[in-house]
Amino acid sequence: MDEEYDVIVLGTGLKECILSGLLSVDGLKVLHMDRNDYYGGESTSLNLIQLWQKFRGNDKPPAHLGPSRDCNVDMVPKFIMANGILVRTLIHTDVTKYLSFKAVDGSYVFNKGKIHKVPATDVEALKSPLMGLFEKRRARSFFIYVQNYDENDPSTHQGLDLTRITSRELISKYGLDDNTVDFIGHAVALHRDDRYLNEPALDTVKRMKLYSESVLRFQGGSPYIYPLYGLGELPQGFARLSAVYGGTYMLNKPECKVEFDMEGKVCGVTSEGETAKCMKVVCDPSYLPNKVRKVGKVARAIAIMSHPIPNTNESHSVQLILPQKQLGRKSDMYVFCCSYSHNVAPKGKYIAFVSAEAETDNLEMELKPGIDLLGPIDELFFDSYDRFEPSLDNCFISTSYDATTHFESTVTDVLSMYTMITGKMVDLRVDLSAASAAEEDY
Repeated sequence: MDEEYDVIVLGTGLKECILSGLLSVDGLKVLHMDRNDYYGGESTSLNLIQLWQKFRGNDKPPAHLGPSRDCNVDMVPKFIMANGILVRTLIHTDVTKYLSFKAVDGSYVFNKGKIHKVPATDVEALKSPLMGLFEKRRARSFFIYVQNYDENDPSTHQGLDLTRITSRELISKYGLDDNTVDFIGHAVALHRDDRYLNEPALDTVKRMKLYSESVLRFQGGSPYIYPLYGLGELPQGFARLSAVYGGTYMLNKPECKVEFDMEGKVCGVTSEGETAKCMKVVCDPSYLPNKVRKVGKVARAIAIMSHPIPNTNESHSVQLILPQKQLGRKSDMYVFCCSYSHNVAPKGKYIAFVSAEAETDNLEMELKPGIDLLGPIDELFFDSYDRFEPSLDNCFISTSYDATTHFESTVTDVLSMYTMITGKMVDLRVDLSAASAAEEDY
């Protein structure tokens, strides 16, 4: 270990493993360490026995839940946009060869006390029970504008500069009512709260286009895909990539201490009496707690069930978004459900998560609106964790995972860190059809 490296990465969460892989591919000498004896960090997957150990101590899971090894419960559950930046990163790095994906069955939104399928195109808007007849026509016109919009083709802009007008101003031109704006902004554009309404409309239009393009990619019921056997496979895939390009991995390394020189700059990492020298350190917030600030808290419920979520067309995998206005909250609530169809639960079992940014100290009551939509529950666990962001420094610390159930913001953080470390942008202009052959089998 007493060597010199270009970069030392601490923690094997997904963000850290993606960065380790990208930096190794760039030809940098990378040492990757973790205090744990397993990959994944906060974003690891647990089997049933590990889940019970985490939440129930010495108790053992009941036999009717099936074999422990058939369960892969993700601690940070997130679906992957089929046309999004994580898929582009997977193809760019060729990590797709280590993984198999399957399309997610459904994408739903909670509106006026009911669960509805999210319309993503002008055709679906006309069929949606979310809107009345005249509202459907207005929504269809808006969806057509978004679908036809090309940032580089002014003829598609209809005289509107989306970098200057806000989302609120753009939407008002189509006369859409508040409920329509609610599901478009939160369930299609996937904004976490209503701040986007006063921000430039271009971001919202790009998000809507990504959603519809992701739906069309597999002609399925949602824009999402998900790895077979859960998200625990993703960090390991990028770890393999790093190793192929010369990265060195050391698990179960206790007390990884980041060392600083007299000027306060990173100079290495010490563990078990040995120091590896480096100029840059990448880590999750837990390794440098004095260089991060708390920015929030995520509340989460984990449910094991014997049935799909009611009113989701018997979907074996589904995302359901509860927009903030529907609940009288400051931010959205998310319901994530996966099952044996993605090899994350025993036959006939479903695993659901209800997640939200904590706004009170009573997590169980706060998550109740989402839990009430799940139907009968076999087992229920509650959890929470603080969210941190790095302070400005010469260390490269990833942000904590947010409450959303998709990966776009996660990978955006990774690519931003990559640019800060290397001074370069990752070129994600890839042929997305390269990954389709394996995925379309599902």
